[in-house]
Amino acid sequence: MEYKRIEEKIIARFDRGEEVHEALKKIALTEDIKLASISAIGATDDFTIGVYKVDDKSYTEKNFKGIFEILAINGTITTKDGKYYPHLHISAADDKGNGLGGHLIKANISVTCEMVIDIIDGVVGRKMDDEIGINLLDFK
Repeated sequence: MEYKRIEEKIIARFDRGEEVHEALKKIALTEDIKLASISAIGATDDFTIGVYKVDDKSYTEKNFKGIFEILAINGTITTKDGKYYPHLHISAADDKGNGLGGHLIKANISVTCEMVIDIIDGVVGRKMDDEIGINLLDFK
C-alpha cells in the first residue's frame, strides 16, 4: 500500500494480496483520521459481504471467490468511544457483469484498489441503538 496526502484528501493504492479494511485502518491511524468519506474502485478475488436483518439484529454473511471488479466501495470513518470506526459498503461485478453488494466485511485485493479518503474537519461518533441493533451516527 502506498498513499499521498494532498491537503485534506488522501489518494491511496492498495496492492495485490492486501485486505481493504486492514490497509484503510493503517492509513487512518497513521494520519489520525477521526471523520472521513471513502470512495474506491479496483478488483478482488475474495470478498465477504453482510446484509443486516433488523428482525433478529444480525448480519447474514456471504463470501464470494472468483474474478470481480470492484465497482465501488463507499462509506465513512467515524469514531466509537474515541476509537477508529469504519463503515463500508461494496458493489462488485463478476466476469459476466452480474452485480453483488452489501456491507463490506472483508475484501482481498487481486489486482489493485484505488481509494480516495476525503478527510472532514471534525468528529462524529457512534452509539448503539438498541431498537435497531446497530451503531448509529451520534452527533453529540
